[in-house]
Amino acid sequence: MSKQPSFVIHVSAECYPVAKVGGLGDVIGSLPKYQHQMGVKTWVVMPWYEKPFMKKHRFELVFEGSFFQGSQPLQMQVFKEVEGVLGFDLYVLKIPGLLDRPEVYGYQDESEQFMAFQHGFLHWLTEAGIVPELVHCHDHHMGLIPFLMYHAPKFFKLKKTPTLATVHNAQYQGWMDWNRAILLPPFDTWKWGLLDWGRCINPLATLIKCCTAFTAVSKGYLQELFVQSNGLEALFNMERAKGHGIVNGIDSAVWDSATDPMLTSNYSITSVQRGKKENKENIFNEFGLIDPKQPLLVFIGRFVHEKGADLLPDIILRICTELPDKLSIFVLGSGDTEVQQAITSLASRFPGQVAASIGYHEGLAHRLYAAADFLIMPSRVEPCGLNQLYALRYGTLPIVHKVGGLKDTVIDLAENDGYGITFDRNDAAGVMEALNRGVAMFKTRGKLGQLRKKMMQLDFSWDKSAAEYIALYKRLIEDK
Repeated sequence: MSKQPSFVIHVSAECYPVAKVGGLGDVIGSLPKYQHQMGVKTWVVMPWYEKPFMKKHRFELVFEGSFFQGSQPLQMQVFKEVEGVLGFDLYVLKIPGLLDRPEVYGYQDESEQFMAFQHGFLHWLTEAGIVPELVHCHDHHMGLIPFLMYHAPKFFKLKKTPTLATVHNAQYQGWMDWNRAILLPPFDTWKWGLLDWGRCINPLATLIKCCTAFTAVSKGYLQELFVQSNGLEALFNMERAKGHGIVNGIDSAVWDSATDPMLTSNYSITSVQRGKKENKENIFNEFGLIDPKQPLLVFIGRFVHEKGADLLPDIILRICTELPDKLSIFVLGSGDTEVQQAITSLASRFPGQVAASIGYHEGLAHRLYAAADFLIMPSRVEPCGLNQLYALRYGTLPIVHKVGGLKDTVIDLAENDGYGITFDRNDAAGVMEALNRGVAMFKTRGKLGQLRKKMMQLDFSWDKSAAEYIALYKRLIEDK
């Protein structure tokens, strides 16, 4: 029996706590750590961002070099985090003017940024003679790496290295005009079709075409990619044999109500009733909510269409008019300006029942998971979802649209061994039906207490999923 992989590199645009925008950052901050604990040498390589993490920790320069992006010469540096505080080796790639900015996304030249990162990453490996056993690419930002490894002569030292792609969200694909092709390092032009999808360069499509295998972040989401993937349905079906579904996990050391330093009051399974009561009272006092004896419903996330955030104003209004003395609401998030304005307006209109915090605050998110009775997720697209897993860990009942990873991880109370509430009709009326079920259940305090203990004992840690990834690495390396 052959041994497990010994050296794997993850490449990603995000990694918590260095730089996080969404679930991708959480995954990259946890999966490599668990794999390292299982005996696999794991590196994470990501762009340099001007973030507090960079100032608080020590980095050493391990490589300097230069390359051309089109006709523009670019100087690059690679730094390694010295203290190993993340539980794996972290490397960041810095390019003045491109990869040295404060934000992860949102710049007009984002395509050039990530092209430069991918070119610089492969340039570093080639010049330094670094040959990992496998390169694990996350989402479209790293979508050109397998193509360049296999079809750009400059990187042929890496041609036999297998690549695994993970699709965290297929709605975002990195489209760019063909005039950007001149910015790529020289490649076998006979292979130009591998870059093309829909008459443009599509990095996510290229990633799926060229990788050795790909994963979706839940089995449910893998099946959805074949029928709903923002124009890539035919491609995913053509490459179906390469696909695997592995559900994300959570870092059970970070998300632990008994030790979480961000909570007002820590609690365990045996003290969950007291702990949630104290955390809820603290939130109510701080944000002007009136009656902590009411159940607290929270939404935590980005105000975007995929998350169903546009439904929130109607849902909140219905709660305040139909359930004025039965449910309090707290919304934490940011995104669509119309949704933001509507939510803040409702918070002003219904003070004492509705509270909102615009933006994302990690500490407040932890406190809300601990304080809440229910978490609402009306997502239209949810590849895996981590919020429902955090909620379960803190004894908070998830109320979720039955889609993607939510369908894989939340079992309705009406089923055997159920511990959540799911709904199929994803509109305000459908959500209200689910919320009424939750309110009715809240009144049965004895049942609620037992359910909270049951939720907190569920195991959604990375142990199982990290082992599945390692087993897949092993197969890909053996078959190369």
